[in-house]
Amino acid sequence: MSESRDESTAPGAATGTKPGDGDQARDAHRATRPRDRAGLTRRGWTVVASGALIVVFGLIGAFVQVPYVAIGPGPTYDTLGQVKGAPVVEIDGQQTYPTAGELRMTTVSLNDEISLFGALGLWVSGRYALAPREEYFRPGESNEQVQQENVQQFQDSQSNAEVAALRHLGYPIKVLAQNIVENTPVSRVLAPGDRLLSVNGRTITTEDDVTAAVADTAPGQTVPITFQHGTEPPRTEQITLAANPDPSKKQGFMGLQPIDRADVPFQVKISLQDVGGPSAGLMFALAIVDRLTPGDMVAGEHVAGTGEISEKGAVRPIGGITFKLVAAREAGATVFLTPEANCAEAAAADPDGLKLVKVTSLDSALAALDALKAGQPTPSC
Repeated sequence: MSESRDESTAPGAATGTKPGDGDQARDAHRATRPRDRAGLTRRGWTVVASGALIVVFGLIGAFVQVPYVAIGPGPTYDTLGQVKGAPVVEIDGQQTYPTAGELRMTTVSLNDEISLFGALGLWVSGRYALAPREEYFRPGESNEQVQQENVQQFQDSQSNAEVAALRHLGYPIKVLAQNIVENTPVSRVLAPGDRLLSVNGRTITTEDDVTAAVADTAPGQTVPITFQHGTEPPRTEQITLAANPDPSKKQGFMGLQPIDRADVPFQVKISLQDVGGPSAGLMFALAIVDRLTPGDMVAGEHVAGTGEISEKGAVRPIGGITFKLVAAREAGATVFLTPEANCAEAAAADPDGLKLVKVTSLDSALAALDALKAGQPTPSC
């Protein structure tokens, strides 16, 4: 006997349900199942993508450095006062006199290796300006190299301030060989730091005398040079001058750079760390003069200032004058000694409560302070 199936059985016949009831049940079952296999909607994907972009941009803004530096007001120091218990300017082996008031040097802070968010935050604060990094760092130059250069400039400014101040006070000056070019006539005879006594028969009392001594010479000419190495006795050597590497100069070339230094039996020490650059020279020179002379230079006033100084006392312009004005005012200064070449920029900043005094040299700064003390007019920006 064969088994047969009824192929024509109507839907629902076996369960006793009416036609169409099975479809409704299946639809109801689908409606109640979780959509575990369904993907995100377009709106969902948009939210996810937006969140990811926000995270990426946040990481970039927080960690990726921008090729800019932030410049703003830096710390100030009273050159007549102390830092960490030590005098900023100290003179050993010579009588000094009491001082009053302040001679405050100003600085600029420079923030490097800043992120995008950090740069924006500093700029929005209104106390800082952003500048391209290449204006302060040469290509390939590291922070350590820049720091070394700043330290060297700061040390040179101290030496120049000492020479300018002691020259103003009438102390003697000596001339040293500062730099010596390799493979030149003097490189086999002199060492950096040797004292120059005479060149080509001319007594050397200032660095300008060295230039004048070879002004009328020619390459190949032999000239005598008398010098002293440390505490050794002076000696004289004959050197044959070379051709000048500068084609515009026809005189003979020795290959040394002279520099003026004070010739005194006492020591001037300037103790200040974590400061770089040459712009404190004027304020150091004023502090040295004030300590070595009786009387009150600033009459108790809070005087701030800036300016690079040469060994002969000329005051040169500096950078960041507007930020230094802010720092000086916040430190309580009422007078600001301003290099003449910085006067226009300083006056445009319109520093509230600061009297801008124009200076061109150490002598002019001292004359202005005398006038200020006497209640007389001072050169202004």
